[in-house]
Amino acid sequence: MQKKTPDYDNVFKTMKSKHKRLFISVINDTFGKKYSMDVKVETLPSEGYLTESETTDGSKEIEEQISDFVIKIENEIYLLECQSYHDGSMAIRIAEYAFIVARQFAVWDIGHATIPMPRFTVIYIKRTEKTPKATTITFTFPDGQEVDYESANVILEEFTKEDIVEKRLFPYIPFYIARYEKEIASEKNIDNAAEDLEYFRNEMVRLHKNGELSDAEIVDLMGFVNTIITHITNGNDNEERLVNIMGGTVIETESEKLIRKGKTEGKAEGKAEGKVEGKAEQIIEMGQEFGLDDADILRRLQEKIGLSLETAAAYLERYGKQLV
Repeated sequence: MQKKTPDYDNVFKTMKSKHKRLFISVINDTFGKKYSMDVKVETLPSEGYLTESETTDGSKEIEEQISDFVIKIENEIYLLECQSYHDGSMAIRIAEYAFIVARQFAVWDIGHATIPMPRFTVIYIKRTEKTPKATTITFTFPDGQEVDYESANVILEEFTKEDIVEKRLFPYIPFYIARYEKEIASEKNIDNAAEDLEYFRNEMVRLHKNGELSDAEIVDLMGFVNTIITHITNGNDNEERLVNIMGGTVIETESEKLIRKGKTEGKAEGKAEGKVEGKAEQIIEMGQEFGLDDADILRRLQEKIGLSLETAAAYLERYGKQLV
């Protein structure tokens, strides 16, 4: 069953807010551009709009939608929307997002207005038989004119790991593992998934040494990968094996220091405590980074690693950032 959690969306949103430079290569590949990696990238406000959705009992409710990513490079505006699965409302949502963005750059005079629509694409993390190759919005006018506003979709399953590294499509790396979701979630053979993760780890280390990835970028990318892994595994036996592939390759994390400390003490109790404490710290840090409140973080600590409420609260007090 498809999980109704925000982890894919949170990773995408955090990545675009902290590392917008990495999306330059995505723009280049998707729209045939040749921007340099040091070109100025301006993030535009993702203004919301209100829409009606139908509830399970057939009634209507009003909800706010916010576009994923609107950026400006030189004189071009780009709208990137990230989706786990195909959505029947995506085309109309793109139309609404696009008009909101276009309104910001519209020019007008008496009797005339020019509304420049942005370039757009939908990035599909997963694919089903219904996932569309393109998104098309057809404008029809009273005089019979029809204009298609369309763009090819990005379907991540069509990219090999070599494609992603060769084209420097770093924002796709955290989501690559989603193609193995069934195997990982059901605890089947995950050797292929592990090999692909090792490939990405080794390539990111190489590119970091060459100066193409900063310390912050590589550490965060590895953390994003592990966030998706823990989302998919949901605490099953595959989690530790896959998470450890990305952990501590370039910079030893605090959780790995704790695990190493437990090992050197030579006590089984110390080892177990170090691992639990390290996982707890990672869950707290990621939860606060993604804007979760204390109640949600405490719930995750209890569900993910089996802590009591009292122990979870103690870890939150120890490792949580004190917000002033």
